[in-house]
Amino acid sequence: MLFRDPPSSWTGSAGAGRALAADRRSPGVRPALAWRRSLCTLALLAGSTAAVAAAGKQRFDFEQLSEQARRLAQQPHRPAGSTLPEELKALDYDQYRDIRFRPERALWRGDKLPFEVMFFHLGKLQTEPVLINEIGADGRTRHIPFSRADFDYGKNRLAPETWGDVGFAGFRVHYPLNRSEYKDELVVFLGASYFRALGAGQHYGLSARGLAIDTVGGEREEFPRFKEFWIQRPAPDASALTVYALLDSPRATGAYQFELKPGAQTVVDVRSRLFLRAGVATLGVAPLTSMFMFGENQPDAGDFRPEVHDSDGLMVATGGGEWIWRPLVRPNRPLATSFAMRELRGFGLMQRDRAFSSYEDTEARYEQRPSTWIEPRGSWGPGRVELVQLPAPDEGHDNVVAYWVPEKLPAPGQPLELAYQMRWQGSEQQRPPGGWVSQTRTGRGFAALAPGERQFIVDFTGPSLAKLGPDAPVKAVVTAGPNGRIVERNAYRNAATGAWRMAVRVQQLQGAQPLELRAYLQHGNDILTETWSNIIPPQ
Repeated sequence: MLFRDPPSSWTGSAGAGRALAADRRSPGVRPALAWRRSLCTLALLAGSTAAVAAAGKQRFDFEQLSEQARRLAQQPHRPAGSTLPEELKALDYDQYRDIRFRPERALWRGDKLPFEVMFFHLGKLQTEPVLINEIGADGRTRHIPFSRADFDYGKNRLAPETWGDVGFAGFRVHYPLNRSEYKDELVVFLGASYFRALGAGQHYGLSARGLAIDTVGGEREEFPRFKEFWIQRPAPDASALTVYALLDSPRATGAYQFELKPGAQTVVDVRSRLFLRAGVATLGVAPLTSMFMFGENQPDAGDFRPEVHDSDGLMVATGGGEWIWRPLVRPNRPLATSFAMRELRGFGLMQRDRAFSSYEDTEARYEQRPSTWIEPRGSWGPGRVELVQLPAPDEGHDNVVAYWVPEKLPAPGQPLELAYQMRWQGSEQQRPPGGWVSQTRTGRGFAALAPGERQFIVDFTGPSLAKLGPDAPVKAVVTAGPNGRIVERNAYRNAATGAWRMAVRVQQLQGAQPLELRAYLQHGNDILTETWSNIIPPQ
């Protein structure tokens, strides 16, 4: 089953999901997708602190972290008990938002380094403390303790002097991404294993996770969490920042290394080594989480905005050379589909439509939400890209998840090492080399549709199409699953835009069953475009 638990929230920075529709309007706060909430015990916190102190006597590296994850996997998972002060638990949403980190207290602010780090306070739904450490230039670590002096508590009447070192909820990294005189938010780690990043000129949109377990197929989805971080102190001329994280959950542990490289497209190189405690139904690697409410393929007549989404499609590149585009939808019931392959070249949740006129939202600025493209480093072997799409009442809720599922998993205790690169992209983004879908529209034209019929108008563009003459014999190759019958197909050049348009009418034979369509444009023996792979959900 999917996402049974109540949502946690992001505070001080845009979050992964959206439990409240109003939060979309504030770039500073957007609550996160549902995940399990467990609290660290004092004993566990003390034990981890002792481990940090011991580690501080030797140089810290990924192998040391991996050994810590391996040992942790050999022990039963220890759910933590609540140690959060009662007055923090009692804060309402607005009171929690009134607690803000003091920018002048940012880590490395006084040293005038290119990167700075600010921390999130615990409270409300952010109840799970994480340990945060700094790795010095000598490779040795020091624990960063909670300090009440780092925070402005606003109008709240609290007694932080009585709390001790309660830890942090997470942290955010700042860097002069858009202009040299101001350090913008670059990346946020907050809640479970969620994180998100920005390239220049982008607004927060979709999120990533370290790992997803049993999103589909198990009794209950499990949300692993990063329980401890190590942040490498950057050199004065550094253009990248390294963050390490220890992941833990009832059925898995993991060591993670993130190399953050800010720019027009911010690049995150990820190295992970996972250890299973027990078997899982679905291990979701490099998961991405996003929101789709409506678009040109699923319009909303009651909203003045033409489209509302953080991503408009899933793009997949297979090892066999096929590029696939699956337009996103908001289904009436949970809908899980997948693309199996022998080898993966890459996948991502993309925001292809970058025109303001497609959204007309002066606050949300959906045209500036990033696309995130994931490219494996080395071979991941056979498996599948899985896409889960959920109903959602409004744009305050994330309802799209995509991830890679390996065909074979290691035995409990054996390592699974996977490395990949994430690129957080804006207008310049990953595309197929030949031609790609620029829009998908649905609905009748002048002629009425028969019962059970659907019409799709799909525009393709790209260099393979641009070099063709207007009268080139381009063919639309369309296939339907067993629940569909192709009524009509056609392809022609759109003289108004120069793009090539495909028109397809299909009959859904059983309305209670989904229908899958695949189509691409062909000229002679040459396949010109990616494969448009569209799902019509059960009606």
